[in-house]
Amino acid sequence: MEPRQAWRTASRQGGRAVNADAVASCGGTVALADGIGDDITAANAALLAANAAVGVPAAGGPASALAAAHEAVTAGDCVLVVAQPFEGGYRIGWVGDVRAYAWDGTTLRRLTTDHTLAQYFRDHGEDVTPRMEHLVTTSVRTAPASRYGLTETSATSLLLTSDGVHRYLTDEEMAALLREAPNPADALVRAAGEAGARDNATAAVLAGAPSPATPLPTRPFPVAA
Repeated sequence: MEPRQAWRTASRQGGRAVNADAVASCGGTVALADGIGDDITAANAALLAANAAVGVPAAGGPASALAAAHEAVTAGDCVLVVAQPFEGGYRIGWVGDVRAYAWDGTTLRRLTTDHTLAQYFRDHGEDVTPRMEHLVTTSVRTAPASRYGLTETSATSLLLTSDGVHRYLTDEEMAALLREAPNPADALVRAAGEAGARDNATAAVLAGAPSPATPLPTRPFPVAA
């Protein structure tokens, strides 16, 4: 029997008024969205984008998933990463500063490049200020298809994170939690909070062979009233 995909997700609201992160999944595809802003409109944008992205059949490719998210979000905005299974691994699409990592049981390898002002200036050999890390250059509502980030990996285990996780934990710290924690998704968001994260922190851990037949639930996160 083929090994089946297992997944865990966890989220921590931090010091925000609402949790504007969302994770959705369908047919082996998983998407993580991070709303831009700290209100219910941002949270709704993230949930709509994640749901729309995973509703696209994996055969359509991640660019089609990002385009579906763009069509679905008409108010507010968010950043998004989507991982679609195929026979050789996963195809990844993203906009903004959410991330996907390949996990081989020992080390993490980042698959995405942040679409931020800070990364733009780094790529051009310029100095970066802390504020630039939080200014995204692409988003679900603003990015044309020519600006989508697209890649693929033969890895069968992935980590998806919002910036409330990866801005506060090093790759080595995240890898240690993936190796050692009984529930690594929960351990990652808890560790980010202990490291000082005030932002929403969300992680999704996918392990095992991706299967288009695997039924996975949608995971909206509760928001404050």
